[in-house]
Amino acid sequence: MRICVAGLGIIGGSICMSLKRAGYSVDGWNRSKDTLQYCVDNHIIDGRAENFADYDAVIIALPPEATIDFINKATFKDGAIVADACGIKGWMEEKVYAKERNFRYVGCHPMAGKETSGIKSACETLFDGASIVVVEAPQTDPDAYETIISLARDMGFKLAVKCSAEVHDRKIAYTSQLCHIISNCYVKNDEIENCLGFTGGSFRDMTRISRVSPDMWTSLYMKNSGTLVGDIDNLVDNLIKVRDAIAAGDEKGLEEVLAGGVERSRNATEVKESPEIELIRLQDKR
Repeated sequence: MRICVAGLGIIGGSICMSLKRAGYSVDGWNRSKDTLQYCVDNHIIDGRAENFADYDAVIIALPPEATIDFINKATFKDGAIVADACGIKGWMEEKVYAKERNFRYVGCHPMAGKETSGIKSACETLFDGASIVVVEAPQTDPDAYETIISLARDMGFKLAVKCSAEVHDRKIAYTSQLCHIISNCYVKNDEIENCLGFTGGSFRDMTRISRVSPDMWTSLYMKNSGTLVGDIDNLVDNLIKVRDAIAAGDEKGLEEVLAGGVERSRNATEVKESPEIELIRLQDKR
């Protein structure tokens, strides 16, 4: 199988490195020629991709708009698998399926990353033990889907989540996008200055993801606004309940509000049978 990865940042570079570790030959393409040369010099890719129609699978690791621009401009082999790694799936499907394509599209979202970005942050172990969401639509080709699952297994992913684009976007709004928003808001407090000696794990966890790329995350938030706004409203409502109880000196009321959160957290089920989600175990041990 001839594979090309388009977009050689932390995710694209790590895809190349993990596939090469598994024995695949991988060519690469990148908008920045310096990054492309770095990948060649450091054996992250086997060669520069020039004609995308030469490849059986093209994996695109670019932001959403750039991914669609790439798809619309590139020429692919008939029947090739074209997969993306974007953090929004409903918008991607809308754009990809807006017209007839000669390739088989599979939407993916690797659930792995770092606070840093760029090719120098990439590593061959980034996906080891991680999860990947692989979205299924009515148009999804079953063989292409299974090929992506097989590649994910070889790359070191431990779990694949099979769901629709709607479910992906709903879950990611809560598990990822809302967390980044909370972190970004949390650090906008003057008390963040001169904190040496006052911080522990909770502070590090709350601030760790506050420095992510504003342009990239703005794009993702806006494309998932229908779901995300509701999650923000829910968060604000619950914060107001805590604030009002504290401001009123209502100790019993505050305890009840906090107890509600503890109970919800304890009763939440990590793995639950659902017609919306299928879990595919890729590795027993890694």
